[in-house]
Amino acid sequence: MNSDRRRAYWRANTSLIRNLLIVWGFVSLGCSILLVKPLNTIFIGKLPFGFWMAQQGSIYVFVILIFIYAVQMDKIDRKYKNRD
Repeated sequence: MNSDRRRAYWRANTSLIRNLLIVWGFVSLGCSILLVKPLNTIFIGKLPFGFWMAQQGSIYVFVILIFIYAVQMDKIDRKYKNRD
């Protein structure tokens, strides 16, 4: 792989990681701590949504982000590494 393709590969890789970390930070910090009072006005069953996000939702989002990372990295790998 030449240096331009290598740079493009790492740019795509770090961009993906940055975007997923932003989502993770927003969900874990924003929805679970900073925005918990406004979110508690929404209910899931009998539980306030802010409480649910702090206890379960952020974990679910984290697991989903792992799968998104795996799928997207597979696409990036195929795009940049199979065209030698």
